[in-house]
Amino acid sequence: MSKKEVAGRKKSASSSGKADNVALSQKTAEAPSAPRVGVFVCHCGKNIAGVVDVLAVKDFASKLPDVVYAEDNLYTCSDPGQESIKKAIREKSLNRVVVAACSPRLHEPTFRKCVAHAGLNKYLFEMANIREHCSWVHLREPEKATAKAKDIVAMAVAKARLLKALDDFSVAVKNKALVIGGGVAGCQAALDLADMGFKVTLIEKEPSIGGRMAQLDKTFPTMDCSICILGPKLVDVGSHPNITLLANTEVKKVDGYIGNFVVEAETKPRYVDFDKCNACGECIKVCPVAVPSSFEQELKPIRAISPMFPQAVPMKYFIDPDKCIKCYKCAAACERGAIDFTDEAKAHRLEVGTIIVATGCDAFDAAKKPEFGYGRYDNVVSSMDFERIVCAGGPTGGVLLRRDGKHAKRFAFLQCIGSRDDKCHPYCSVTCCMNSIKLALLIKEHEPEAEAVIFYIDIRALGKGFEELYTRAREEGILFIRGRPSGIKEGENKNPIVIAENTLTGELIEHEVDLAILAVGMVAATSSKHVSEMLHIPLDSNGFFMEAHPKLKPVDSPVGGIFLAGSGEAPRDISDSVTSASAAASRAAIPMLQRHVTIEGITPVVDPAKCKACGKCAGVCPYHAISINKEKRIAEVTTASCHGCGTCVAECPFNALQQRHFTDEQIMAQIEAALAEHPEDKVLTFACNWCSYAGADLAGVSRFYYPTNIRIIRVMCSGRVSEKLVLHAFDKGAKIVWVTGCHLPNDCHYITGNHFAKKRIEALQKRLPELKNIPSERLKLNWISAAEGIVFADYVKKLVGELEEIT
Repeated sequence: MSKKEVAGRKKSASSSGKADNVALSQKTAEAPSAPRVGVFVCHCGKNIAGVVDVLAVKDFASKLPDVVYAEDNLYTCSDPGQESIKKAIREKSLNRVVVAACSPRLHEPTFRKCVAHAGLNKYLFEMANIREHCSWVHLREPEKATAKAKDIVAMAVAKARLLKALDDFSVAVKNKALVIGGGVAGCQAALDLADMGFKVTLIEKEPSIGGRMAQLDKTFPTMDCSICILGPKLVDVGSHPNITLLANTEVKKVDGYIGNFVVEAETKPRYVDFDKCNACGECIKVCPVAVPSSFEQELKPIRAISPMFPQAVPMKYFIDPDKCIKCYKCAAACERGAIDFTDEAKAHRLEVGTIIVATGCDAFDAAKKPEFGYGRYDNVVSSMDFERIVCAGGPTGGVLLRRDGKHAKRFAFLQCIGSRDDKCHPYCSVTCCMNSIKLALLIKEHEPEAEAVIFYIDIRALGKGFEELYTRAREEGILFIRGRPSGIKEGENKNPIVIAENTLTGELIEHEVDLAILAVGMVAATSSKHVSEMLHIPLDSNGFFMEAHPKLKPVDSPVGGIFLAGSGEAPRDISDSVTSASAAASRAAIPMLQRHVTIEGITPVVDPAKCKACGKCAGVCPYHAISINKEKRIAEVTTASCHGCGTCVAECPFNALQQRHFTDEQIMAQIEAALAEHPEDKVLTFACNWCSYAGADLAGVSRFYYPTNIRIIRVMCSGRVSEKLVLHAFDKGAKIVWVTGCHLPNDCHYITGNHFAKKRIEALQKRLPELKNIPSERLKLNWISAAEGIVFADYVKKLVGELEEIT
């Protein structure tokens, strides 16, 4: 790469407003303009050489254009193999390297480091997969496997000849963090980061931190007092020197990218001076207005001026502006002059390096299941209502009273209200079984002679100590009836009558109780959609935040620098919420400790001469990494936000964008090499790196046989495949072109790339007969996951069957 090219890239970074944060470093040797390609063919013991004629492939490679050196190695990834590559780079003046061996998903990083150690830019390396995609799946056809291996090597060399030296981008990271949400997960994440020495801002929309856990009486399975174990943590958050607590505050806007987020937030007025209020309570005594308390599930009123709950942090009162009648009695009673009706909203601008989202969940609204009478029958309550009833600090002082003031002696719990229900939410809410068992045991603790019945589908006691708690409940006389109630009707004295079937006995039941408790499930918080839109984090089909990968990156969001904690991501109990919070804090700390992050050089570049500022590229980018400069009338790429999927390149109608390392020219060269001979016998396949290409790898690892007719081109995302590439394949004689990627709707590694691939390819299928006189069914589109090796193999067999009918 010339100095001029490096300067141009620095200028591009500056023009998009990121010059201070994006640094380009050139650490390796640049490639001369004339390619000198070296090809190294691996035996991999007998894994490749037992099927493929490795020496024939080496001889074939040595005759390809611009190949100046070829050799075979027993194990190219071994130290001797890598030393051989380094020696050839030095002695043969190689400026491009191709290794024909295993999958690039396995050893591409290994060989990139190898060539870099020899002074060659790591992006001047290309890999040919002749093991997983050839020898392992064509064990019974050595001649055809060898012919296919030659094609795969030719494709790799064709791309390698056009490779350019690239540089990774180094993005500076601010060592401050933001945690959104002050429940137990948010508090834990904030404390972990603060204890590591980072400055943390914790934003909570309510007047106090604590979240749902503060409402609970006890916690399972240990039956600890909830506020007793939570309270000290809240105090620690409020007093930690590295934590700035902004309660009664909402995030309004988030801009930027990993390492450099700019956050705008607004604190709502409390009408009470923070510095002057000492929570003496004199104002409450004189306030004439009673307000339903959301903390007490509206079972008990509080005054229009009050703290949120007795252990609130910050322990500062607030005035409900919608309920206050402006009698000013509180102002008269306050000797410190803390009442301030002129208080206004306060704006905050924060600059942080990482963000943790811990916005929690909501409880299912039982009124949405009218057959159970919630909101109509006085003595039908939700499990959250009952948490406050059974709590000594709750509206009844822990006495088990009904709304009519009578003592309840007979109780029924109805499980899975709003969960495991196709009409509401199909998922399990995880906590309901054990929470009902906990509450039933508390009933027995308060009233040993009371009767408690739990109607259940099945008891899910999957955590540490959960089965023991279930056993204890049975031993203490709690009755478990297997069967999902169909409804509740009201009997005499307003007693609820539960209508159910005992599925173990087949008996129809009408069970009368004094109080029926609906075990409501967890649902995505109503704020999740707004947070999702601000932070560009996708939601799953149930409205919870989607993680980058459920196994490998369970607390990372798909957006770099933003992490997930607690039940905003999925239903979780307290223990799992705290665990995920500490995990999120650890993940968020990594880039802040390193003080920079590295962005791969496979990002797109804009050609100013071709760009029309139409905005289509910006419209398909799930990371909002592209913006339109209206003054200059050009698209600009924020490199630090880009994940390198290439969807924008395929969407551009003016060919004004190219993805580095996956340019149209490079991919078209691969197409031409794949179809140079007997194109009528081949299926040309575009496979996304993360799922379908990995699925093909798994077919190889599993030795799932399929015909040799397929030639695979790896792209980072199916969204990178443009009409231009597909039509070029047909122009070169392909009889079938297959585009395959991650499953819809939510499996795409790049969030929405597969959606745009579907839209684009299905539109081309309709136009194909008119454009090329080719039947639509010869352009294939389907979805294969990394775990579906057998599905990949079976689909290849199907396509080859169709291919034989065409030819």
